[in-house]
Formats: sequence, C-alpha cells, structure tokens
Amino acid sequence: MRRVGGGMRRLCAALLCLCALGALRSSPSADACSCLLTHPQDAYCSSDIVIRAKVVGKKLLKDGPFGTMRYTVKQMKMYKGFNKMLHVQHIYTDASESLCGVKFEINKYQYLITGRVYEGKVYTGLCNFNERWERLSLSQKKGINHHYQLGCNCRIKACHYLPCFVTSKNECLWTDMLSHFGYPGYQSRHYSCIQQKEGYCSWYRGVSSRHKTTTNTTDP
Repeated sequence: MRRVGGGMRRLCAALLCLCALGALRSSPSADACSCLLTHPQDAYCSSDIVIRAKVVGKKLLKDGPFGTMRYTVKQMKMYKGFNKMLHVQHIYTDASESLCGVKFEINKYQYLITGRVYEGKVYTGLCNFNERWERLSLSQKKGINHHYQLGCNCRIKACHYLPCFVTSKNECLWTDMLSHFGYPGYQSRHYSCIQQKEGYCSWYRGVSSRHKTTTNTTDP
C-alpha cells in the first residue's frame, strides 16, 4: 500500500504544478480539480502509457485520505508504452474527483486511457486524456494509431488571445480556445501537428487519401 500511496502523492503533486501554470479548465463534477487545456497529441506524447481497454472491475484501496481506486481493465490494444510494460491489468487513480480522480464505468464501454507509470503501476486522472472510444473522431483514432507520434518533436502553441504568432519552425498554432464552439474544438478533433521533411511542423488532417490535406502552421 505504501508504494501505491507514494506514487499517488507524486502524481497529485505533478497535477497541482500543472494547475498553477494558468489557462485552466475546471471539471464541472470536481470544482477543486482544474487542468491545463491540452491537445490530444500533447496528451499522447507526454504519456507513458496509451491503451484502449474495457474496465471490468474496481476496488477501493485504503490508501491516503480518500483512498485509491484500482480499476481492473481488459486491454484491447496498446498504442504507446511497450518499453514500460507489455500488458496493463490495473489502472490507479485517486478515489476523490476533487483530487482529479477519474471515474470509469464497469463492463460498459471501451476507453482510450492515457497515464504515467510510477513504481511499475499505471496512474491516471482527470488531467490525463481519457475518453470513451466511440466518442473519438476518426482523425483522433488515426492520430493515436500513427500520426501523433510523428509530431512529438513539434510544439503545439496555444493561442488564448489575439494576436498570436508562431516563433519557430517546429510550432503549430492552436486556436481552438478562440472559437465560440468551445473545447474540444476543430483542431483538437481533426488535426495532428507533424514534422515535415524540411523540419517544419504543420497541421495535418488524418483522413482518407482522397480528402487528405496538409496546411500551414497558422490556419488549419
């Protein structure tokens, strides 16, 4: 139990650091948990583990002030993390949503789950990218399968207020926050920022070859 608690304390500390950086998004179900707006590609690139899995069980571990929830998962596919572990059986998260614990439904949906590995265990939370698989766009699924990894050396630069500019060739300007449609926006759902042969990064829409387009870094 101590090993789980130590990992969770480090995870919560990292999440609190993120919350202090600004541009915060509040979870309506957990007012005390706020997270930086993150493009799915950044979430993929910063995660140790990315899997598609069905949650088949859960157990509350008596660890910390609110406990730790251990979810048992049936892994369908691993997209990232082969160097960490070949198969994920359990996902750990804080039992309290106010501390960024994430809630999964049991024996109901397949989820895309991203997380970090601490002491041989996979931890996730509300600030990680976790979503029901059927809610992902086709471009997001293609990104997870292939395109996102091509852009992990790129920087997705968030634009919250105009004017915004890219300042280096490895940047893609992310303007979803300016849209009145809210988050997640069009770029989050339909574009990847990948590196071209010339070394420049640009937005790429990962759809069928007949409709495939690449665009410059400022106007997706």
